[in-house]
Amino acid sequence: IVNPHMYYLNKVMSSLFLDTSVPGEERINFKSIRSITDFWKFMEGPLLEGLYWDSWYNNQQLYNLKNSSRIYYENILLGVPRVRQLKVRNNTCKVYSSFQSLMSECYGKYTSANEDLSNFGLQINTEWRYSTSNTNSPWHWGFLGVYRNGGYIFTLSKSKSETKNKFIDLQLNSWITRGTRVIFIDFSVYNANVNLFCIIRLVAEFPATGGILTSWQFYSVKLLRYVSYYDYFIASCEITFCIFLFVFTTQEVKKIKEFKSAYFKSIWNWLELLLLLLCFVAVSFNTYCNVQIFLLLGQLLKSTEQYSDFYFLACWHIYYNNIIAITIFFAWIKIFKFISFNKTMSQLSSTVSRCIKDIVGFAIMFFIIFFAYAQLGFLVFGSQVDDFSTFQNSIFAQFRIVLGDFNFAGIQQANPILGPIYFITFIFFVFFVLLNMFLAIINDTYSEVKADYSIGRRPDFELGKMIKQSYKNVLEKFRLKKEIQKAEQMKKWKERLEKKYYSTEIQDDYQPVTQEEFRELFLFAVELEKELHYINLKLNQVMRKVSAL
Repeated sequence: IVNPHMYYLNKVMSSLFLDTSVPGEERINFKSIRSITDFWKFMEGPLLEGLYWDSWYNNQQLYNLKNSSRIYYENILLGVPRVRQLKVRNNTCKVYSSFQSLMSECYGKYTSANEDLSNFGLQINTEWRYSTSNTNSPWHWGFLGVYRNGGYIFTLSKSKSETKNKFIDLQLNSWITRGTRVIFIDFSVYNANVNLFCIIRLVAEFPATGGILTSWQFYSVKLLRYVSYYDYFIASCEITFCIFLFVFTTQEVKKIKEFKSAYFKSIWNWLELLLLLLCFVAVSFNTYCNVQIFLLLGQLLKSTEQYSDFYFLACWHIYYNNIIAITIFFAWIKIFKFISFNKTMSQLSSTVSRCIKDIVGFAIMFFIIFFAYAQLGFLVFGSQVDDFSTFQNSIFAQFRIVLGDFNFAGIQQANPILGPIYFITFIFFVFFVLLNMFLAIINDTYSEVKADYSIGRRPDFELGKMIKQSYKNVLEKFRLKKEIQKAEQMKKWKERLEKKYYSTEIQDDYQPVTQEEFRELFLFAVELEKELHYINLKLNQVMRKVSAL
């Protein structure tokens, strides 16, 4: 699902389109764009140079291009790039009466209700006329809002010179207006050497306050899943996984029918159900992705003169990877169920389970104080310090302060009086008091657990015993162990009976034991032994519950 080639492909693409500066102006790259002028310089400079690779480094012809660019000589540009703009209408906000003589127009922040759907400018081509979306791609979640599909769209040409003239024409005719709120630059490349698609989206958001905020997405995904022999091996593993998933689901259904409501009293059973649910979701996502690739990939690759929208497929692969990651995480957590395979690990798990109530009570008190400081930091420093610009940022900034990563100079500059007071009191109460209380809870509980273990009170469950018991069960199912035990017990009981009846002290009373009598006595002894074993197990369970209280 994830391999190192994905990281390196993302890295080289991001360095080309994000870090390359405008010729003659080293300070301007995509990350540092702050004005509309900088944006057009990037479009005509680093973007064009990064997209169009039509010759080798010594100006020789670059392979047989077949009317397609090869970025870094290895990555084929699929179709043509697309530029898309979303705008808001005028009068989506209200100008205060005292300032209406100075400013009559008002363009609010972007929302789907405020979006401008009317044509503007020259009104002759698609870049001047609003186009609805014909894709199923998810809406884009940016810094300043959630942007839907559609908008004022134009695709770039296969020719570098034609594209540059297009940019100049749009700039001269004011394609970017005061109502512009976001511009998307979308394109995709394919690297056959590592069989990876890289779907790239560069985003420039135009806030209502002015300026530009840039962001980007680089998704390297493997859409052609089964190409090499190793891929077919992975396919066989996926089939095996589905078989095991069906078997485990059947087992859990039988357990639920057997234990009914008692089944849901164990946290480990809930974890089993969660894992099964996540596995079914992962299988569903994988199936859906493969079906969509089969239906769409051929169509996208045929349209070389149009924009190939691989963003939809890339997003679903990212969702699938996320589900797989969460599933594997909980699968590792399940190992704690079998953690009592030695004394040390058993002590750790017992410590956590015993102090969970104290930790919950401590967490309530901790987060009351923590959120109080977060709200204080947001209200005092939110307008001047980036780390406190939103309430969510304030929460993350305080976690960083606890870990020693903080910007005290920025806090002090924002408010010379409340800044130091906030910082010192937060460090004192949260770091020195609350965190040490948390450590004290863990330490005291661990000491109690060690004391219990030192006097012999410890869980009977061990991984070794479980494996041994499973081995015995398997042998009994094949009727191997059962026959051996019968023979051994028969021999022992026979020796004991002969010793009892054939004694020097009662020779006159000796009566030989008949085979039928011996058989009945032996069966009675076996049943008695089973009953004693059952009673012993029940007593052990009662003692464990009493010791837990």
